[in-house]
Amino acid sequence: MKKSLSLEEKEKLETIYYSYLNNPLIDRMKDVSMHRGSNCYIHSFLVAKLAIKRALRRKKELDLETILVASILHDYYLYDWRSDRSLLKHHGSKHPYIAVDNAKMDFDISDKVASLIMSHMWPINFKCFPKTTEARIVCNADTWIAFKEFLCSKVYKAKRVQKRQSMISELF
Repeated sequence: MKKSLSLEEKEKLETIYYSYLNNPLIDRMKDVSMHRGSNCYIHSFLVAKLAIKRALRRKKELDLETILVASILHDYYLYDWRSDRSLLKHHGSKHPYIAVDNAKMDFDISDKVASLIMSHMWPINFKCFPKTTEARIVCNADTWIAFKEFLCSKVYKAKRVQKRQSMISELF
């Protein structure tokens, strides 16, 4: 069963989505490479779209705004972990802490959003179990998008980045 949103709810989510999509602070994520030619910016907005889509399939009432913001900011760590050997070993378990610190510095995020960001790398970061349905949705959406990005061939990198850029231009 798919939950339907009122026009007001849909507009509110779209306003939040576009405010991050067009934010110069978030634009810095474009310079952080991700899995096989993707960048942090595109990855995060694809995770947000998938997380919202999955949340709307649930019968349970969920905090869609928290899911949306946490999905966008879950990888807001803003460094290239591949270029520094000291970061390489612990990136998977440490970057959620850095993302939360950066998000708190640059945006007014709630404790619930911070909690979802902290738990998005479970089970790699086994200390932060995703305790809520919202946290599990963000964690699973991130894993699924990362898996899809990792499986893509590097040969089609430029074409894929352009396609994904157009995919994130709208939330719904």
